[in-house]
Amino acid sequence: MTSFSRPRTPAAKCLHLIRLQEQTSRSELVRATGLSQPTVTRAIASLVDAGYVTERNDLTRSKGRGRPTIPLELAETPAVHAGVAVGTDSTYIALFDIKGRTLRFADLDLPVARLSQDDFIQHIMAGLNHLTASVRRPLATVGVTASGTVREGGNVVAPNLGWDGVNIGEQMREQFSVPVEVTSISSAIVGSEMQSSTELDTPSVLALFADDSLACAISSESGVQPIEVEQGELTTQGLIDSIGDPAIATLADAVADPREGTRYALDRRARGLGSLVAGLCAEHSPATIVVAGSAFIDDPLSSAPFVRAVRAEARTQPDLRKIPSHDEVVRDIARAVALDHVLREPLAVVGR
Repeated sequence: MTSFSRPRTPAAKCLHLIRLQEQTSRSELVRATGLSQPTVTRAIASLVDAGYVTERNDLTRSKGRGRPTIPLELAETPAVHAGVAVGTDSTYIALFDIKGRTLRFADLDLPVARLSQDDFIQHIMAGLNHLTASVRRPLATVGVTASGTVREGGNVVAPNLGWDGVNIGEQMREQFSVPVEVTSISSAIVGSEMQSSTELDTPSVLALFADDSLACAISSESGVQPIEVEQGELTTQGLIDSIGDPAIATLADAVADPREGTRYALDRRARGLGSLVAGLCAEHSPATIVVAGSAFIDDPLSSAPFVRAVRAEARTQPDLRKIPSHDEVVRDIARAVALDHVLREPLAVVGR
């Protein structure tokens, strides 16, 4: 099944809605899912048996004739879910419970491009082992996000990481003996939007991540689909190359430079990103666009020319939203990829 697919099974649909609320009931789930009462009843029975859902018999409500209403709420499951967000110079690892609460996290200073694949994975494994030992709870799933493109089979192609077909998931499966999922950052951004929506059929979401690399993804009926885009002048390195000043080696250098020519280059990049999004809108017609990455976060003045370009060139007018900080981006994508497998196939995960 495709990463970040919408909930398909009755159990997955019910779990999706239960985890986003304090309490609900079988009758409310029947209305929200469109499933029959017997189907919902069977799904809840399976989720209770699996330890995902608790029946609050102490809060039973009676409404005249018929069976009393027994509130349902998310249980405190023993297992935890690990998320890894691989960055160019640092990698965020965290453990989450099934509701999405962060239990433990760590930021590892790892210049990925200067490390061998084996050394990098050993650092990640050691970090995850340390975190899981500190909570003394079993690990159920692991999810990894990386910049660049994640091809079929989990092979990552990311020039900024020095990766060309790296299969990070394979070694991690051998180490932890749990399901390991590898996705692009943009796919995980879309997945995070879907996981936090109270609608089972979330309107189409497109994500653009603009940083040392560019990545796009969009939700569809079958799940989240990556969109390959050209890596060039709209990346951070492309911007620096276009400025052509040896004194400007980073995006922070460019943003701090008071010269008009540098600001023009930054605005030109923002407009270029807006034109890219407008073209994607024409092709995919998303209802919402979420943008993230240093191009927007570290350059506060980029938002205005970006939005103007989208509004001027896009045939439709989707909602635009920016994830405002780096910390929020890495937390959201790590949580999304950590929980994706269990939210799509909860009964399969617990049965392992």
